[in-house]
Amino acid sequence: MQDTQKRLAERGYRVGNIDATVIAQKPKLFPHLSAMRDNLARVLKIPPEDVSVKATTEERLGFTGRGEGIAAHAVCLLERP
Repeated sequence: MQDTQKRLAERGYRVGNIDATVIAQKPKLFPHLSAMRDNLARVLKIPPEDVSVKATTEERLGFTGRGEGIAAHAVCLLERP
């Protein structure tokens, strides 16, 4: 992540905000979401309120629902300061 942030800075961009969703049947991630958010904010050097981390399940459907893996979707706004 830090390498990506360095490359963005070299091109005149910075991370504006992040919206991420982790899809996993297990483990239950709710107790860890705040720490995940704070860690992402710290590494990216943005305020924690600019980071959203959510968790959901696939209700036992697909490879994530069967517990065979974890998936994640993330959207990031890039800004030119």
